[in-house]
Amino acid sequence: MVGSDYWSRYYAVTVDRPAWETVKLALQLFAADDAEHPRKRFAVDLGCGAGRDARELLRAGWSVLAIDREAGAIETLRAATSPQLRLALKTRVANLATVDVPACDLVNASLCLPFLAPEPFWRTWERVLAALAVGGRVAAMLFGDRDGSASDPTMTCPSPQTIRASLASFEIEHWVDREEETQTALGEPHHFHLVELVARRVK
Repeated sequence: MVGSDYWSRYYAVTVDRPAWETVKLALQLFAADDAEHPRKRFAVDLGCGAGRDARELLRAGWSVLAIDREAGAIETLRAATSPQLRLALKTRVANLATVDVPACDLVNASLCLPFLAPEPFWRTWERVLAALAVGGRVAAMLFGDRDGSASDPTMTCPSPQTIRASLASFEIEHWVDREEETQTALGEPHHFHLVELVARRVK
C-alpha cells in the first residue's frame, strides 16, 4: 500500500494542476441539462487528493463533499480553497473501502478507486452507482487490465468490458480507453491503461 509520505509529495506536485477533463465534461453536461431551469447541484468527490476537481466544482457553483483517506489531502484542499468557496465545501477523512456515499447529482472518482483491492473496489463502485438517481452522473478515471499495476493484488484494474457491464443502468456519454508509456506525477516510469468515463443514470 502506498504510504502517507508518497501522498504528501503527490499533493504538493498536483495541488495547482487543472481539473481532469472528465470533471469539466460532466459540468458541461449538467449545465446543458439546467440551461432552462438552473438548480443547485451537489457532488461527492471521492479520493479528492489536493482538490483539483473539487475546486473546479466549487467554482461552478456546486456544493461539494470531498472525501479522502489521508488527512493531508483534506488539509491541502482546504488551504488551497478561497474562504468564499469553502462555504460550499464539506470534507471528510474516510476509507473509500467503507465510506458511505450520500445521494448526490455527481460522484467524481479520479484515479482513486484503483488503489482498492478487488472486493472493496466493487463494493465501493456499487455504492457510488447507487448514490445516483435518474439523471445523476458518475465521472471516473479507472485503471484498465493492461495497466502496469494490474498484477498488484492490492489494486484493481478491471477490463474495459467489465467496467462497461457494470454500467447497465447508465448511458455512457464519454468513454476513452487509452494506453501510454509515461511517468506518474512523481516522475516514476509507468505503463498506464486508463479508462476515462462520464455516465448518466437512465433507469
